[in-house]
Amino acid sequence: MSHISTPRRTPAEPPAVREPAHVPLAHVVRGGIIEGVHHGSVVVLAADGSVEFRAGDIEASFYPRSALKPVQAVGLLRAGLPPLDDEWLALTAASHSGEERHLATARRMLHTAGLTEDDLRNVPDLPYGPAVREEWIRRGLGPTRLAQNCSGKHAAMLIAARARGWSLDNYLDPGHRLQWAIAATVEDLTGQGIARVTVDGCGAPLFSVSLHGLTRAVARLATAAPDTHEGRVAHAMREHPEMASGSGRDVARLMQAVPGLLAKDGFEGVQVAALPDGRAVGVKIADGADRARMPVTAAALALCGVDPRILAGFAQTPVIGGGTAVGSLRAVGALATLSAPSAPAPSSAA
Repeated sequence: MSHISTPRRTPAEPPAVREPAHVPLAHVVRGGIIEGVHHGSVVVLAADGSVEFRAGDIEASFYPRSALKPVQAVGLLRAGLPPLDDEWLALTAASHSGEERHLATARRMLHTAGLTEDDLRNVPDLPYGPAVREEWIRRGLGPTRLAQNCSGKHAAMLIAARARGWSLDNYLDPGHRLQWAIAATVEDLTGQGIARVTVDGCGAPLFSVSLHGLTRAVARLATAAPDTHEGRVAHAMREHPEMASGSGRDVARLMQAVPGLLAKDGFEGVQVAALPDGRAVGVKIADGADRARMPVTAAALALCGVDPRILAGFAQTPVIGGGTAVGSLRAVGALATLSAPSAPAPSSAA
């Protein structure tokens, strides 16, 4: 299945499948020497959707990984997912840490549809959050489907399939009617065809689009009216950022720091973020390094017009030597607007 049409509108052609022409985005500096360089691509969209800044290859096909989950959540609502409260909907779009509140919410979601953890088809795993994972191991607990960070999305997929009378055992099959509905939403919101379909780490179908298309889709969620499916997902994630991620996670802290921001991270160094007026950023770190994701995102948001003082705490990651900071990882080139923040963030943004 290389191309999936949508009943809502005819999408543009799929993005090209090629080796992306990434560029240097971040330097790892230790003791005044550049020790490492992270390449990647960045796009910044203006409120009218035009490209205000780009670096690297924003049009090549790539896999958004979990950064696509908010769009998939919209697809589930369009497919007939029954009304969920905001916390449940936030967990639907989550890469959660596996905290007890995440597991309890996923259990309740399944219970309302007469389902259990045994009905899930995601891959069993330990909790994603490091502290939660360590406690889990200390207690002698092993991998479970509920603890895996995508269990909220999978629970919602099952609920939607049951509500429509569709089969449950094969809900992850790319040819399942539920996955076709999600794919149609991906094409509708990104405005482009799907280049390739593969399998994500959790076992769900994963759709390849471009960084530009993904960022455009998230901007559409962020600007949507509250009574739309897109607006409902955006509102749920903004109201419950730690349900959509986890306690202390950088993406949750970023949403709490920047008023109205909608943000989602993904494995392999993917990050998207959008403001209520449509300004948005998309980041892909070429080597998949998570450590470079947030400094580059913070720099892109500064170019997007967000107050650099609010972003100062996200703009650099210390490089440690002997227990002391001896350098930093920070964005470079045209993104280096936050290389040396000097003013504290306004107290209203804390």
